[in-house]
Amino acid sequence: MAKINKAACIGGGVIGGAWAARFVLAGIDTRIFDPHPEAERLLSEVMANAERAYQMLTSAPLPKKGTLSFCNSIEEAVQGADWIQESVPERLEFKHGVLLQIDAAAEPKALIGSSTSGLLPSELQRGMKHPERMFVAHPFNPVYLLPLVELVGGQLTTRAVLEDARDRLSTVGMKGVIIKKEIDGFVGDRLQEAFWREALWLINDDICDTETLDDIIRYSFGLRWAQMGLFETYRIAGGEAGMRDFLSKYGPILAWPWTKLTDVVDLNDELIEKIVGQSEAQSGKRGIRELERIRDQNLVGILQALKAGDEGRGWGAGALVTEFETHLWKTTPKPKLNPTSQPMRLLDVKVHPSWIDYNGHMTEHRYTQCFANASDELLRLIGADMDYVQAGHSYYTVESHVRLLAEAKLGDALYVTAQLLPSDGKKIRTFMWLYRASDNTLVSTYENLMLHVSSEESRSVPPLPEVITKLKPLIEAHSVLPPPDAAGRSVGQGN
Repeated sequence: MAKINKAACIGGGVIGGAWAARFVLAGIDTRIFDPHPEAERLLSEVMANAERAYQMLTSAPLPKKGTLSFCNSIEEAVQGADWIQESVPERLEFKHGVLLQIDAAAEPKALIGSSTSGLLPSELQRGMKHPERMFVAHPFNPVYLLPLVELVGGQLTTRAVLEDARDRLSTVGMKGVIIKKEIDGFVGDRLQEAFWREALWLINDDICDTETLDDIIRYSFGLRWAQMGLFETYRIAGGEAGMRDFLSKYGPILAWPWTKLTDVVDLNDELIEKIVGQSEAQSGKRGIRELERIRDQNLVGILQALKAGDEGRGWGAGALVTEFETHLWKTTPKPKLNPTSQPMRLLDVKVHPSWIDYNGHMTEHRYTQCFANASDELLRLIGADMDYVQAGHSYYTVESHVRLLAEAKLGDALYVTAQLLPSDGKKIRTFMWLYRASDNTLVSTYENLMLHVSSEESRSVPPLPEVITKLKPLIEAHSVLPPPDAAGRSVGQGN
């Protein structure tokens, strides 16, 4: 599958900066041009939030971060890039001029996407040398978490380019949807605009305030829309008869004069002040970065819940997270096993902000997560990886014992070492140590027993020969090590 090898972001604001974060965290070297004097500071804050979100989103091994380079010109930024994302302000002539510069300097086969919220691609590609490779790639904020991208071609854009763009986006965890015809506002923003217009009328007419309106959305149909959208939600509302029954019952209501969607509210100074005042009362106690972190954490929670849907296969955007994780596992280089008579270093990790509890240190289940991730790395070493699991075989943890010995705090670098205790392959027994890297303080220990099972047969079976071949030398190498002092310790046993 085609992928994005090098990216360029022209414009590093809210949208452009989040595009850059999406690319960099997918392991793509990215160059950026933004003349704003504080562009580097602003983007560093976006990157920090994005990294925090990804730590919560997935336990799959993220690739090594791509480099992020700030450039002094558009020409320098696009050099060598095969995906160029333009995200400059929404002024047609300004945006058009920037795209002409990009087109003139970019490699002839580089894809050029515009983040425009509603400008027509046919207008934007006017006068280009290679207009066939330019299209709208309209994302939704935050780009590093929300996966949808509307792909809209202009009159000169080829279908092959749009399909190529869709395939490349899938490798960074995004879902590109090709819009059949170009239209002002595309699809997503036209729906949002209609909703926004009616919301403004409700505030203007003092039907409710901004907080009440937001509560009505987030405590009701917003939850339904997050996982099923509009039409599938209404299909269920039709009961066993489905959409036809729903339309017969509720279709006539469309003629009732409930909404003012065809009328444009006068966004005068009085209404602006009303909205601003209510918004400040609703959210003004929190800074923008704090609100972004809260938004990201909530979105991750919803995505994780959707990932567990449909009996673990994932639903909606959650299924996309599962697909992205599968891609990450498949593209992560397989580790090489080098058995020695020393405990193995399996994991290096840093305590992330999302791991901190109300006491200001790493919450207890994150200790176990460190050991679980280290166990996954051990399984990858012996060939019991995702391909092995998909073939119907796996190791299940059946018993474990964790000791919490010291606090780990925000930003601490940690590492895990492991020793195999007497094992036969069908059973793998390990003892692990979690250390703080700065002073090698022992933070936690973990004793674990895993059992090999056949997923199809739902019973314990010996592992396949290729796993035993890799595991046996490791078991033999560690057999000469003395048992750890804490191995076999019971809960509550004194030191």
